[in-house]
Amino acid sequence: MPTIKQECLDHFVVFGHKHMDLVCQEFKDYYHEERPHQGLENELVITGSKTKKLSKSGAKRSEIVSIPISEIRCKERLGGLLKSYSRKAA
Repeated sequence: MPTIKQECLDHFVVFGHKHMDLVCQEFKDYYHEERPHQGLENELVITGSKTKKLSKSGAKRSEIVSIPISEIRCKERLGGLLKSYSRKAA
């Protein structure tokens, strides 16, 4: 799997099976739950089909919304190697 190798494993020296399992599990969770995918119109793998907003013609609506920086939250995994950004909960 080139994605995990290039985006994750090339940045670590892995010390044993438990460490490899931990690194791979963290990457898998990030890849499926937090990383947007271009092939899915920048939606998430797990929630992509549930959260798409379609217009009457069936095309996805794109709206530009300005968000104050104080409302943005950064979640880091694997010591900051993997980052995802979202809005703070109200």
